Amino acid sequence: MSRRESPPPPSPPPTPHLLGLRRAEVECDDRPERAEPLSDAEREIIQDTWGHVYKNCEDVGVSVLIRFFVNFPSAKQYFSQFQDMEDPEEMERSSQLRHHARRVMNAINTVVENLHDPEKVSSVLALVGKAHAIKHKVEPMYFKILSGVMLEVLSEDFPEFFTAEVQMVWTKLMGAVYWHVTGAYTEAGWLQVSSSAV
Repeated sequence: MSRRESPPPPSPPPTPHLLGLRRAEVECDDRPERAEPLSDAEREIIQDTWGHVYKNCEDVGVSVLIRFFVNFPSAKQYFSQFQDMEDPEEMERSSQLRHHARRVMNAINTVVENLHDPEKVSSVLALVGKAHAIKHKVEPMYFKILSGVMLEVLSEDFPEFFTAEVQMVWTKLMGAVYWHVTGAYTEAGWLQVSSSAV
């Protein structure tokens, strides 16, 4: 795959391009001053479509993580419980992977449920970002990659709800999520990060 520089949070690129990302550098100086706010209509679109997704949150989360780890196996280095798993079927049966999938989906659910409260969203994502920066030492680029994988899986699994317009709104939300998470990384002292997601 080709090598290219990573843009600031998406506004809004087509999600398949995110999966083409293999090597990138993120400089926190490139971070915009703030995330682009969602309109009332956009918040409603996100909450409506999320209602359909969250009914099957564990299975969707597992699908997202499996695709993430299959396409970006270097991300497994942060998960001792399943870092040696290569077979998607084995990953699907892993209780640890299922548990992490639930955690990811529940974090997104908390964000979606609180879109009306920017302070709450910021607080939740700051906790997620700090935990991943300080405790788990996960490179922040993986959040951008995971966002792209998630959007791709949602548009494939729920095509009747994830129209082109809806995908653009969700891309905007994921850009805001990435903005908040990278802000937590900056506060934790991650000034520049090289990511080799191969």
